Amino acid sequence: DLFATVEPILPSLREDGVVVWVLGSGPYPPGVVALQELLDAASEELEPEDAWQPPDMNDTCLYIFTSGTTGLPKAARVSHLKSIMCLSFYELVGASSRDVVYLALPLYHMAGSLLGIVGCIGIGATCVLKEKFSASQFWDDCRAEGVTVFQYIGELCRYLVNQPPVRGD
Repeated sequence: DLFATVEPILPSLREDGVVVWVLGSGPYPPGVVALQELLDAASEELEPEDAWQPPDMNDTCLYIFTSGTTGLPKAARVSHLKSIMCLSFYELVGASSRDVVYLALPLYHMAGSLLGIVGCIGIGATCVLKEKFSASQFWDDCRAEGVTVFQYIGELCRYLVNQPPVRGD
């Protein structure tokens, strides 16, 4: 959905060695990797372990963006080990595959993507994604989706407590 935003800067991204991957139907300009085509062509057979197992679990798996302490966005390195550890996050706090997890955090944040999404995959739980957190819609959303776990960070709970009481909360 956001490819049109990135397309004008593709030449400068390529100069910097950045590869753009897109999920969706193309066509896309040369140098853009169309994931859907790769997924459609992929075999159901698993590759040998040495093809996908990282040589060192402390090697970089991915980068997330963080504001850090300076408030300026920057890439933060996440190792394979830390990514795998996120699979156990919800298990550590007592959640299970029977839970429905409400996630209103941005997916570019480690708490949203790795702890939230990867954590749900780790326990086999259902994840309800909310595009934008709304304190006034929160309890209605939770009831409608059968939510049993809410992952939050920062001020979200304060926003909920500051809402006027509504019948059914």
